[in-house]
Amino acid sequence: MYPSFFLAHGLPTLVTEPHSYSRFLRSLGAQLPKPTGIVVFSAHWESEVQTIGAAAEPDTLHDFFGFPEKLYGISYPAKGNILLAMGIGRLLDAEGIACALDDTRGLDHGVWTLLSLMHPAADVPVVHLSVNPLLVPEEQYRIGRALQALRSEGMMIVGSGGTVHHPGTLHWQDDAAELWAKQFDAWLYDRITVWDSDALFDYERRAPHASLAVPTAEHFAPLLIAMGAADRSRRAKLLYQKYQYGTLSLGAWMFS
Repeated sequence: MYPSFFLAHGLPTLVTEPHSYSRFLRSLGAQLPKPTGIVVFSAHWESEVQTIGAAAEPDTLHDFFGFPEKLYGISYPAKGNILLAMGIGRLLDAEGIACALDDTRGLDHGVWTLLSLMHPAADVPVVHLSVNPLLVPEEQYRIGRALQALRSEGMMIVGSGGTVHHPGTLHWQDDAAELWAKQFDAWLYDRITVWDSDALFDYERRAPHASLAVPTAEHFAPLLIAMGAADRSRRAKLLYQKYQYGTLSLGAWMFS
């Protein structure tokens, strides 16, 4: 069974500036067996209906502004996989989860920033999926759980987001982590490592500083989806945790 992952994607500059997290992602990609396909739920594609990218050659989307010019010239030319996209649709349908295919959507920076570091050759087909931040946590988890059979086929399922993601709290001149951000992530660590899904589903009430760490749910939802994809085994390991600009959590979880 190929592990599923929750990976923070940070800022787009992750791919152009030297950073220990960038080095970690390169090393992780080199250490893992080459997957047969990559399925990525990105915080930067929101939709009310679970949508599956089905473009044969998805464009590289530069869905940001105000960053260095060289970022806008980066291309990640991975192929799509329509058969895999349709198979994902069938798995979701079987669990009563409404879904749709989109054959025009490109890869947003929640996808290509991570994969350009982990799989720079772009030689593994990629299927990009949306998230619906309005779903309750149990529903997010259920989406991942519906797809866990893909792992037995050598597919890598990735939730791309960030556990602490509140742009208004960033300190652009200082990387020293805020105590409240560390306390929120520490609570998550304690709950994830014992697979306390009841507490995680109720994180908005139980976790310290939850409203500050997760003002909107689109970056948090991919964590629950990635966990759901490992529901049968329920083994979790934190691979990396640091902070950038005080409150931008750069965490990497493996679920096997």
